[in-house]
Amino acid sequence: MNPGAPGDALASASLALARSFHGGATLWCWSPTWPSHADHVAVEFVHPVIVGKPALPSVAVRSREAADRLRSAALSGDVVVVIGDGGDLAIADVVQRAPAWGVESIWLAFGHPPPGDTGAHVVWLGADAGQADVVCAYHLLWELTHVCLEHPGVLEVGPTGDTISCPACMDAGDLGEIQSLGCANDTDAAVMVGGLTQPVDLSLVGSCEPGDLIVVHAGVALTKLAVSVHD
Repeated sequence: MNPGAPGDALASASLALARSFHGGATLWCWSPTWPSHADHVAVEFVHPVIVGKPALPSVAVRSREAADRLRSAALSGDVVVVIGDGGDLAIADVVQRAPAWGVESIWLAFGHPPPGDTGAHVVWLGADAGQADVVCAYHLLWELTHVCLEHPGVLEVGPTGDTISCPACMDAGDLGEIQSLGCANDTDAAVMVGGLTQPVDLSLVGSCEPGDLIVVHAGVALTKLAVSVHD
């Protein structure tokens, strides 16, 4: 592991993952560049080699473009751990969309620094990190997650995420992903918010397309967000 690797970020990601497992989550593992690492992570969690450690539900995703697979298969409350370069736009797109699906994300990143506004738990291993550093990082993620699971007192309070507030009433807005347009009239869309689909009025944000990310409050889209790439 590189000397500058962010231990605090890894510990925070492990705690979030333990809390999700405690709540019944499945872990989805994806590495678009090195699919074997996704397989390795999934096996580590679902088939622990240490006697007494619980087997935890984990599935490897073998696809360069994983958004469609995760959107349809992952349930609200699940977690996706991604291993890949911080400059990979396909990864940035998935982790940016994940909150709309109700899915939390952990990004074990190397190479280019990842963007700071993805909403993921980002663990950047450094520009010069190699495969050995990556393997070390996800073994530490496995070990620290089990350490957290052995202490029930830290599992009951879920992690809090950043929210976007309505400027009028200051209530929090939610991230939504547009699924289809015209579900009720020309200004409405079917939008996935936290893993559930609901009708949303788009009249305040103008022209939209399926796949766009929006901030939703009280059934109304407040703003449209820029995304890295579309599916």
